[in-house]
Amino acid sequence: MIAPAGPSLLLAIQFAVDKTVLPGRADFRRWAKAALMADVTATLRIVGEAEGRQLNRAYRGKDYATNVLTFEYGPDPESGALTGDIVLCAPVVAREAAEQGIAPAAHYAHLTVHGLLHLQGWDHETGPEDAVAMEAVEGFIMRRMGYPDPYENERRQ
Repeated sequence: MIAPAGPSLLLAIQFAVDKTVLPGRADFRRWAKAALMADVTATLRIVGEAEGRQLNRAYRGKDYATNVLTFEYGPDPESGALTGDIVLCAPVVAREAAEQGIAPAAHYAHLTVHGLLHLQGWDHETGPEDAVAMEAVEGFIMRRMGYPDPYENERRQ
């Protein structure tokens, strides 16, 4: 008997900044697959500060660049795959990694997982219970990939 293949991922990756200082496409794909719970068709775009700020202002009304934005478009009418865009802002990710004393790759991994979970319906802003649940799933996925749980220190306090 052949086991089912599991959810599928169709991921386009766009670099709007110098990609020589960023993790590679294979890294982003691996991190995205680790968070996959449903079929997903998405674009992951890594942007600079100006584009990150413009998008955050236009879609969230916040006039600053943020680390990750997820745009959910719902299921594709033909394939049923969940569709959307995930935007990572490279300067913000680098700055936060330095401030938190973590490897940039670990932070990129976390934010890729975070964005994929949002695309699949997880939401930490709908209430404290949802935030705790989403953070627990993120922590599990990160540990499974060999990275530290990004929320472990917050839980100890």
